[in-house]
Amino acid sequence: MSLKIGIDVGGTNTDAVVVDADGKVVAATKSATTPDPFDGIKESLSKVIADVDRTQITQAMLGTTHPANAIIQRRDLQRVGVLRLAAPASLGVRPGVSWPKDLLETIMGPAEIVGGGNEFDGSEIAPLDEDAVRRFAGQCAGGQVAAVAVSAPFSPASNDHELRAAQILAEELGPDFAVSLSHQVGALGLLERENATILNSSLLGVARNVVAGFHAALLQNGLDIDSFLTQNDGTLMTAEAAAQFPVLTLGSGPTNSMRGACSLAGLSDALVVDVGGTSADVGILVDGFPRESTAAIEVGGVRTNFRMPDLISIGLGGGTVVRGEGTDVVVGPDSVGYGVVTEALVRGGRTVTLSDISTRAGRLTGFGDADLAGSVSEATVKSTLAWVDEQIRIMADRMKASRHALPLIAVGGGSHLVPDVVPGVTEVVRPENHAVANAYGAAIAEASGAIDRVFRYEDRGREACLEEARSLAIDAATRSGADPRKVRITAVQEVPLSYVPGQACRVQVKAAGPLIA
Repeated sequence: MSLKIGIDVGGTNTDAVVVDADGKVVAATKSATTPDPFDGIKESLSKVIADVDRTQITQAMLGTTHPANAIIQRRDLQRVGVLRLAAPASLGVRPGVSWPKDLLETIMGPAEIVGGGNEFDGSEIAPLDEDAVRRFAGQCAGGQVAAVAVSAPFSPASNDHELRAAQILAEELGPDFAVSLSHQVGALGLLERENATILNSSLLGVARNVVAGFHAALLQNGLDIDSFLTQNDGTLMTAEAAAQFPVLTLGSGPTNSMRGACSLAGLSDALVVDVGGTSADVGILVDGFPRESTAAIEVGGVRTNFRMPDLISIGLGGGTVVRGEGTDVVVGPDSVGYGVVTEALVRGGRTVTLSDISTRAGRLTGFGDADLAGSVSEATVKSTLAWVDEQIRIMADRMKASRHALPLIAVGGGSHLVPDVVPGVTEVVRPENHAVANAYGAAIAEASGAIDRVFRYEDRGREACLEEARSLAIDAATRSGADPRKVRITAVQEVPLSYVPGQACRVQVKAAGPLIA
């Protein structure tokens, strides 16, 4: 029997599970996240494998908030040189346009727009200006920046100029100098893809620390096994790939919960509410995968276009602070976070939290002594829970794509706050092990691959183009570690480009499959 470990680091709790080959939870634990998150990972890991045969463990998966927190908190970010291969087509809009000033000052190094780039059909906008690329490399030498982000129009379809620019930069700056190429990071859409690539470059130092810390925690517990990190779309990438593309892990936490909820509840189409200690996220599952957002995603105030789940979030969790009395209560949005285990009234603390309210109402049991929260009046409990219930209803209504009613799966350590009846949903489902759904989602995640290209149907016909797109997506999933015998196409989208001649169509295909044993 082979076993897999899933770990998810949240703002309040670090959860870990051990799952067997059939997807059954063998062991699970939930620990408070520590000021140094790696201490929490080590603690959860040692607890969850304490009574497990370690020789049977073959893989470990990690979902972490490290990269996202680094951007939000503006810490540990590297300075980046930015090279756009697009002149003379895009000289009017500079890299970093509309970025928050503080983030721009933290990250942005030398930035240049040089000749190069391709049209949608592969024809050149202009030949690549190799001399300009070499001059730009000179600006980045001598420790001026830690990495370079390279982008070009339509590079997901025609990446020759980006690859050649990377080769020149390696010649000038050395083969080990970090270079992020936009066609490996984002989809079509130059500015958003460029932004994502710049963020990716700035996070490379954080990513190296995460991967090194994860490996150290595994080795400290005697586990020399394959390791993976979870991506924004609920699938996996190897730890080595995550060290190169950390931006693809920014939204992995909520996605892990949704995938875990889907499997634990045995439902493929449902609403999911994940309530932690700090926030609540609501998303929707379609055929077992989170529905992806069709809008550009902002990360730390920066507009990007990589794959992210369609979510609604609110500051509502077990550690959310409650102020006021009776009908004049104010809930959050601030939270005591992982300090809820010591600061909540029912744990002997002095802060009124939603965990205290839930304990007093009987929704939460076993967390603390309800008598310690005796100072909280019944009127306060009633009005606070009425507010919570209304917020859950509003988020569920906003997330639904139609008037068709769906079940609502409640997961996460703070899911006790979700009422048993929510208007507009068929039922509220609380599956076994729902409190560690995020770690479970990481443990059962699959490897995936995706392509986003523009095809001209008039050249070869629609079916031939779609078949090529499917083949490319399957190849990408196989390179990511999926078993080639079990890879399947999970999504195909066609967007006709009426403003482009030649029956051009943007085709997006995603493939996924279980990891090869």
